[in-house]
Amino acid sequence: MRTAISRLSLVEPRSLRHALRLMRDEAGLVPLAGCTDLYVALNDGALRATRFLNLWPIEELRVIEPRGPVLFIGALATYSSLIRSADVRRRLPMLVSAAREVGGRQVQNRGTLGGNIANGSPAGDTLPVLAAAEATVVLGSATGTRRVPFTAFYKGYRTTVMRADELILGIEVPEVEGRQWFCKVGTRGAQAISKVVMAAVRAPHPRVALGSVAPTVVRVPKTEAALTGGASVDEARTILMSEIAPIDDIRSTAAYRRHVAGVLLGRFWEQTAAGRPVY
Repeated sequence: MRTAISRLSLVEPRSLRHALRLMRDEAGLVPLAGCTDLYVALNDGALRATRFLNLWPIEELRVIEPRGPVLFIGALATYSSLIRSADVRRRLPMLVSAAREVGGRQVQNRGTLGGNIANGSPAGDTLPVLAAAEATVVLGSATGTRRVPFTAFYKGYRTTVMRADELILGIEVPEVEGRQWFCKVGTRGAQAISKVVMAAVRAPHPRVALGSVAPTVVRVPKTEAALTGGASVDEARTILMSEIAPIDDIRSTAAYRRHVAGVLLGRFWEQTAAGRPVY
């Protein structure tokens, strides 16, 4: 009996080096790991690829550890491992908050940070955190490694600067100075795709990043500059609402998203001024 997966094939690499060689040598090979996005595409008939590279067993891509001045988080770090990691809780608590908002426990156990980055949905819960933290994406191929600032990683909606022969190896996060803040607004309190998601850092030069308000996750430099220059939060909110480009879709309206983004900016500024933990 034929099923939805009868036409699909799975390649099992022996190591990361082998996986990178396969990506170089076999056109059309699509990497997979937790499959939390892939199975959605399979179920709704949107899956076009037929040959997949199984990265899930590659343990070196699960590493979470300080490496000199940066915190390295491997591409196969699951949301559950981010939540449990003492290093992530200490250095990037807003990422822990974001990981807790991703689906249910089953999705948190399978879904990976690298998958969230590669999928590139503007509603991805972890992506504003990486943008606000000024993370760097580490890409690997059979010919070497390169690093791309997270804010330069996306070229457009679900489109990245990755080459066809590259894999995401992980991210590097520098020390984040300042108070971290994260908030997601969705239809329900859990297991909902965001209507608006914001991550921000209160520092002498504040950093603010949002998801679900543009084709990609975005930083808002005009808003950040206004806050840096001493503008009131009302002035900054006005700038923010003109700086983003939300759309109407099945989950929300552009007007609502623009309004909520302004509300979240105000909450970020008020709560981080109070000095209490807010992530």
